[in-house]
Amino acid sequence: MQGAIHLRADSIRRRDIAAVFLKLGTIAFGGPAAHVAMMEEEVVVRRQWLSRQEFLDYLGATNLIPGPNSTELAIHIGHVCGGPIGLVIAGVCFILPAAVIVTAIAYLYVRFGRLPIANDLLYTLKPVVIAIVVQALIRLSRTAIKSRLLAVTALAAVVATILGVNELVVLIGAGLAVASATRPRGVAASLLFPSSLLAAAVPAPASLLAIFGLFAKTGAVLFGSGYVLLAFLRADFVDRLHWLTDRQLLDAIVVGQITPGPVFTTATFVGYVLAGAPGAAVATLGIFLPAFVFVAASGPLIPRLRRSATAAAALDGVTVASLALMAVVTWQLGRAALPDVPTWVLAGTSLFLLLRFRVNSAWLVGAALVAGLLIR
Repeated sequence: MQGAIHLRADSIRRRDIAAVFLKLGTIAFGGPAAHVAMMEEEVVVRRQWLSRQEFLDYLGATNLIPGPNSTELAIHIGHVCGGPIGLVIAGVCFILPAAVIVTAIAYLYVRFGRLPIANDLLYTLKPVVIAIVVQALIRLSRTAIKSRLLAVTALAAVVATILGVNELVVLIGAGLAVASATRPRGVAASLLFPSSLLAAAVPAPASLLAIFGLFAKTGAVLFGSGYVLLAFLRADFVDRLHWLTDRQLLDAIVVGQITPGPVFTTATFVGYVLAGAPGAAVATLGIFLPAFVFVAASGPLIPRLRRSATAAAALDGVTVASLALMAVVTWQLGRAALPDVPTWVLAGTSLFLLLRFRVNSAWLVGAALVAGLLIR
């Protein structure tokens, strides 16, 4: 495999890697599943840079490390096709278009976010976003909850989250519990979470260093869908530090949905709201930097992790706990997003279309924008 990487890195031009991922970062609406489908079309079907089996192997590898899965897949592809430099090129080019777009929207939001037209647009967008998150939660739960043990673990994680247990404790506890039940000796917590990350303290003021530290911590420990990011953001920025309101967080989530590229660019929006353009830059760097490090370092470890029943069980536990966090935060945000009957109808209709007809979420977001303009 390592020799194949070097051969491809010599034969594929880095400017082609940049062109592909700039394109994907600009047009990849619809969330991680849509991103994966577009990447498969570009690098397997059209350009044949990877075989389908290789593509699936790297897709599976992204689930073994924390961070945004579709972004990490882009970084993996860049690495195998362009070496260490290709790794950086693919990741940066996939992230950059969305980060620029989100920064521009955040600027307009800070200046005009309380104008009636903006409120009208958000009024119709928020219920659609809640429906999209619920649909993702349902779909992911069907795959993740594979046994009675995992179902009980998920329920316990929901209860613990409602009771106010720190989200990192919930994730680690779930991983250790499932691993211990699978193999009595369990698995060391340090296998999944470096203790130095858990011990890191973040100063209270919303300084650039504090913003970077919070997002770097989140990017380094977040397993599961990008939507699980919402639970971490709410716990840190709304509940603990009070830097954001629920409304601002929900607005940030909406922006992450209506823009192409990684959902994690929600962090870019939050950073801008807190500290302007420098805040957006450090938040973006913080949330994505761990993904580059993990992808670069995880190559030799992935075969061994796949063969380890204990590590696989721990990851299953972390995944269902992530979904539990996602469920609780969706319920909490839904209370702010669905204040009246029309918003409930809009959310219910959107969820029905997503589940029954598998409508692309980008179409629903577009329809919500049009509805907001009509209301205006």
